[in-house]
Amino acid sequence: MHTRRLGEGAASRLDGVPAPVTDPPAVAVEGLRMAYGTKVAVDSLSLTVERGSVTAVLGPNGAGKTTTLETCEGFRRPQQGTVRVLGLDPVRDRRRLLPRIGVMLQSGGAWSGVRAEEMLRHIASLHAHPLPVPLLVDRLGLADCGRTPYRRLSGGQQQRLSLAMAVVGRPELLFVDEPTAGMDPQARRDTWGLLEELRGDGVTTVLTTHYLEEAERLADRVHIIDEGRLIASGSPGELTRGSGVSTIRLVVNRPFPEGAPASLRASLGDGTEVHPVDEHSLLITGPADATTLGKVAAWCEEQGVLPESLSLGQRTLEDVFLQLTRRELLR
Repeated sequence: MHTRRLGEGAASRLDGVPAPVTDPPAVAVEGLRMAYGTKVAVDSLSLTVERGSVTAVLGPNGAGKTTTLETCEGFRRPQQGTVRVLGLDPVRDRRRLLPRIGVMLQSGGAWSGVRAEEMLRHIASLHAHPLPVPLLVDRLGLADCGRTPYRRLSGGQQQRLSLAMAVVGRPELLFVDEPTAGMDPQARRDTWGLLEELRGDGVTTVLTTHYLEEAERLADRVHIIDEGRLIASGSPGELTRGSGVSTIRLVVNRPFPEGAPASLRASLGDGTEVHPVDEHSLLITGPADATTLGKVAAWCEEQGVLPESLSLGQRTLEDVFLQLTRRELLR
């Protein structure tokens, strides 16, 4: 990836100067409630995003995170509660806000037949002081597909183009939805590097992702939402830290019998939690020592299942997510 910085050689908001401490948060959501008929999508949700940070908003499918972010982006009007973005009402003050934010959609956003570089140049022409298009083409690896129609781009190429379209206007605040979906490992790391560089230049990023290792790598703060409510907030370190708490990941050769988590929890005793990951895997959280490992092995023998792997380690963000929501973050 080219090393030239995005803010180089131009007077822009990407100049590394931090926002004054007196500024309001980049995003402030207070008591937001959104419903579709009788279905409550967001239930009295409150959260903030500090300026100059990367903040990840995580949740299972249907948790309410998309509705929340669409409200922050001005696509939906709050039914109850308030939303302020860069101190502005995203609906009432939309014309003032739009030049200051960038939005990367999970899919779409470009015409089917338009060529990739042509689309990016069009978006750049809508901004007063856009970033140089050749720089973005180079940084995001779009040179080889610049003349390819959008509909013929791979999923990863479409994502890179969408990200370029979101940042070309030099936004103060960037919303990115699944930024690395469909990308190969090198393109994913290049995208991470770009988002980290934007943070270094003072840009605030709100990130939604199904890749929990991505959130753990990039985010300064994480908000976990489930069933429309905020259930946990903190830095990745704060969320994964626990005194004397480790994890054991058990993978077996055939599906667990019914009631396996409760049965194993009873065998291990107090202070230990057992969460299903899938039909062949369990996550055990608590004191992880030789005694616990011996009890897990004995339980497997009683149940007639053969451990294929039994790994011990510190909690990851994925472990915390599974423990809090008791659901996988579906992809």
